[in-house]
Formats: sequence, structure tokens, C-alpha cells
Amino acid sequence: MRVLITGGAGFIGSHLAQACLERGDEVYIIDDLSTGSLKNIKPLQENTAYKGRFFATIDSILNQDAMLELTGICDVVFHLAAAVGVRYILENPLVSIKVNIQGTEKVLEMCAKFKKKVLIASSSEVYGKHLHAPLREDDNIIYGPSSKSRWSYAASKLMDEFTALAYHRTKGLPVIITRLFNTVGPRQTGAYGMVIPRFVSQALRNSPLTVYGDGKQTRTFTYVKDVVWALQQLMDSEDAVGQVFNVGGTEEITIWDLAERVIRETGASSEIETIPYEKAFEKDFEDMQRRVPCIEKIHGCIGFKPRTDLTTIIRSVIDDRRKAAI
Repeated sequence: MRVLITGGAGFIGSHLAQACLERGDEVYIIDDLSTGSLKNIKPLQENTAYKGRFFATIDSILNQDAMLELTGICDVVFHLAAAVGVRYILENPLVSIKVNIQGTEKVLEMCAKFKKKVLIASSSEVYGKHLHAPLREDDNIIYGPSSKSRWSYAASKLMDEFTALAYHRTKGLPVIITRLFNTVGPRQTGAYGMVIPRFVSQALRNSPLTVYGDGKQTRTFTYVKDVVWALQQLMDSEDAVGQVFNVGGTEEITIWDLAERVIRETGASSEIETIPYEKAFEKDFEDMQRRVPCIEKIHGCIGFKPRTDLTTIIRSVIDDRRKAAI
């Protein structure tokens, strides 16, 4: 099968590309390297087993000619290209909205033109300010005011979902939507606000682990290879078409406890330092206090459940960061 992955040089995209290559697919990626990296795909380009089956285009998904060619020659499309990370989004709000909304619209337009099945990677951010758990795919959406830039990302990803479902309902386009909950693993950078790689990097330097707010906010985390498996299985499932699925872990932890666990696993002498949100981010930042997915729907469809516990996830990031420092 010929597979196109937008954002294929990114953290999740490069892992997905590798998994597709390992099962024998011919893989095409497109990435503008705004948050992706050539370093992520270099092993794929150099692996002789993948020779003649891996092709990288360094360009924007907004380039119609590039997307026309790539979509036309591929059988299915995984759309992962997006602005990612809280810090990146707050610092680049206009670019983030443009890439998320116009980029997804371009991908859907091309897929509809060639009648290609497409999986849209959305985000748990779309749920907004819910305090209850677990979050279900049919829950209502609760956002803060438009003056808070954080919600522009959530709203743009929700618009991506609306647009994808509209293409499915009006044009019969086979679409699948996944809401990803804090995917973590090797190759992920902490540069854009991702908390586990940031904590690990700080701990390996024996620097203070900086917790934003009071640290009582909770999250779950999902290992990248578990996520990739879910994306592949959903793409292969006819029952998944036209549906929205949570893809996430179920081990809820406070950010303060997460920092303590990272210190313990690294053996660092680091302290934990709390930083008020107004000092850590722009003045219009607003956090989500709780984010835990219900995974009953995806389990019923493809049998997904997280295979990798949080301690193993943390250790994988520690090993990756240590190797990167060598």
C-alpha cells in the first residue's frame, strides 16, 4: 500500500512512517520542518531495507501542486501536519490557525478529488475546560473567551473535525478522526511545551523541574508506538469511517507527581519549582485542569488499550535524551 503522511518528519509522523515501512508499505511524507526535523527521518532514509520505498518532500501542505501529486499517487492519507505545543501556539497564533484550518481543508480537498481514505489527527484540546473524567467523544465542548489564545488552537482543531465530517456526509469521503491525548516517547522535543521531555531534560542537568501553576492539574500520557498502532488499525477498519475516537492513556497523574517520578527515575538531585502561569506564558494563557479520555469506543472498534505504562514511557524518554547528549 502507498501511504502519505503529512507532518511525516515530526515526532508522531516519523514513528508512523517507520511502522508503515516495517509492514511493507511504500511511504511518502511531506513536512515543512516548522516543528518536524530531518533528524527524525534520517534513519529511514539511510536504512537499506527501505530503499525505494521511502520518499520525503520538504514543503508545505498549503502547496497545492505538491499535495496534488502526492495525494494522487497514494492509497491512503494520514494527516498529522499541524501547529503543535502550547508554547508554539501562543507564540505563533496566526500561523497556527492558518496551518490547522487551511492545511486540513487542502488535505480534505485533495482526498475528495482522488477519493482517498484519510485519517485526521485531532487533539484532546478540543474538549476545552471540562473538569470531569473520563472525557467521551460525544461530550459537549466548553471553551474560554476568544481573548485567551489557548482556545484558538482548540477551536481550530474542532473546525478541522467539522470540516472532515462535512466532507464525509456531503461527498462520501471516507474520513476517520482521532483525538490524541499527550503522546510521548523517543524523538519528542520539549521545546514547544511538551512536559515529559522538558522535565527529563531538566532532571538530567540536575536543574529545577519547573511546574507551571500549582501542579495539581492532571493528565494522562500515551506511548507513541501504542498511538501509531491505533492509527494503523483505525485506517484499516471500515467500521471506523465517519467516526471520532479518543486515543489516550488511562493512568491519571498530577503534574507535581509526574515531576517527582521523573526525578526518581533519573536519580537527579533536582528540586521542583512552581512558576505562575503569567510568568511561564503569555498573559492570555488558560490551562485545562484535567484531561482523561474514555477509550471504550476505540476499544470496541479495534481492541485498543494502552500497552505501555507511565514509568516505561518516562524511562524511554530518559534513554532517548541520554543518547542525544552523547
